[in-house]
Amino acid sequence: MNLHGGQLVAKTLKAAGVEVVFTLCGGHILPIYDGCVDEGLRLIDLRHEQAAVHAADAWARCTGRPGVAVVTAGPGVTDSVTGVANAFRANSPILVIGGQAPSFQLGQGSLQEMDHVRLMWPITKWAGQVLQTERIPEMIEVALRHAMAGIPGPVFLEIPVDVLMNQVSEKSVRFPRMRMEPQELRPRPEAIRQALAVLAEAKRPVLIAGSNVRWSEAHRALARFVERLDLPTFTNGLGRGALPPDSPQLFTHARRYALRHVDVLILAGAPLDFRLNFGRELPAEAKIIQMDLDHTVIGQNRSANVGLVGDLRVIFELLIEAAVAEYPTVRFTAWRDQLREVEWEHQREWEPRLRSEATPIDPLRLCRELAEFVDAETIVIGDGGDIVSLAAKVLPVFWPGQWMDPGPFGCLGIGVPFAIAAQVAHPEKRVLVLFGDGSFGFNGFEFDTAVRFGLPIMSVVGNDAAWGQIRRPQIAVYGEERAVATRLRLARYDRVVEALGGYGEFIERPEEIAPALHRMKACGRPACLNVHIAEQPPSFGEKYF
Repeated sequence: MNLHGGQLVAKTLKAAGVEVVFTLCGGHILPIYDGCVDEGLRLIDLRHEQAAVHAADAWARCTGRPGVAVVTAGPGVTDSVTGVANAFRANSPILVIGGQAPSFQLGQGSLQEMDHVRLMWPITKWAGQVLQTERIPEMIEVALRHAMAGIPGPVFLEIPVDVLMNQVSEKSVRFPRMRMEPQELRPRPEAIRQALAVLAEAKRPVLIAGSNVRWSEAHRALARFVERLDLPTFTNGLGRGALPPDSPQLFTHARRYALRHVDVLILAGAPLDFRLNFGRELPAEAKIIQMDLDHTVIGQNRSANVGLVGDLRVIFELLIEAAVAEYPTVRFTAWRDQLREVEWEHQREWEPRLRSEATPIDPLRLCRELAEFVDAETIVIGDGGDIVSLAAKVLPVFWPGQWMDPGPFGCLGIGVPFAIAAQVAHPEKRVLVLFGDGSFGFNGFEFDTAVRFGLPIMSVVGNDAAWGQIRRPQIAVYGEERAVATRLRLARYDRVVEALGGYGEFIERPEEIAPALHRMKACGRPACLNVHIAEQPPSFGEKYF
């Protein structure tokens, strides 16, 4: 039996467990579509290649399995670059397959021809090309293996159109066994003992759980570890949801205080990057225990006293076992309770704004209404600046993957593509996007995609008619009279969604929020609540972050 290259692509993806391919059509990749029809792979076609890659990224975050995007040559690949870069910084395992001009015309100036592999190399874990049709399955397996090995990340595979169209005998093709499961790497036993010896001497330890807790599926072991020790814990990125909202060990508002007084900091898959001010505000005498999937991360920006390299789930299980045997009485209950008082103090400061009746609506009042609306069956996606930063401190996260945001690349525009993938991956759940009004403009037209595929995603726009997170420091540094290029209109994004076939409402008063949220939930269509919120004062960042 003869198969063309597109059929080989689809057959290999199906063997790898791929269920959905996110894409935007182009002539160079049509054979792959033909193969997907044969194999029963679901094609979700979006309106921009960046959005297709964002959707693949969200699929990986939702499922823990690689997401796949297929884009055409030239501008199809270049449009996808931002999505790939975002996945790269977020350690999200995706495979992007890019079309290419016919291999026998490379270098002659074919339509949409360019050096895609060299373009993608700096923002992927691996990038390659297939020039023989028989080798398509082999190269897809290599790409997926790279995506899932160690710290996960994006990979890129270019396949010229003639390679996709060529027919070969199935007997001449080697279909490799898919090997995407990462090895359970273990740190040295003496490193485990050293880490616990350092921790046992601590008075004010803190643990920060980052995204690699999610990729290691370590949340249950992490929860047992911190509960065993009464260890104060903060989360960021995909680490959110590692502990339930009511966990006595979970903190949100007291992070700055905790990090300024910490004597032992445990970094669990959380790099010392800008989110932790590169470690510069930590006390000079504080010790660091750093655990991660990749040894090159250990000691970045500040030397670690102990490095634990390996699968985080395994590391936590080893730590628990050793703690029970060697340090059965170690607890940090008094320090945890001290931090709880700090946490409550910050929450009390927020209380007037959380219940504000002011108009325009206080963004914290909006966040409180959303917190009461969200439950364990709602996936929340944050796509914006100030409003998302606030919501991250107010909205409950019940399980890993329930909260998704761009990650450390800070890429706006992920909202609707992430929501589309999340709704496809979890049709039994509700999906809610929280937008800033600036971020809506990037991929708002993907509501058309949600309508076409009958995906009832919900969204709320916090609309202050400004690029608020940029405008505030601009005014503080240069003065309001020189604040340019940061003001927007109070646009009717709800009507955009209505025009695309969805449901929309414009909200101007705080008492209107809750009823509108329930109408949106009940409408059964892609929906948008456009909420007029107050612009934040220039001192906002200093006071609340």
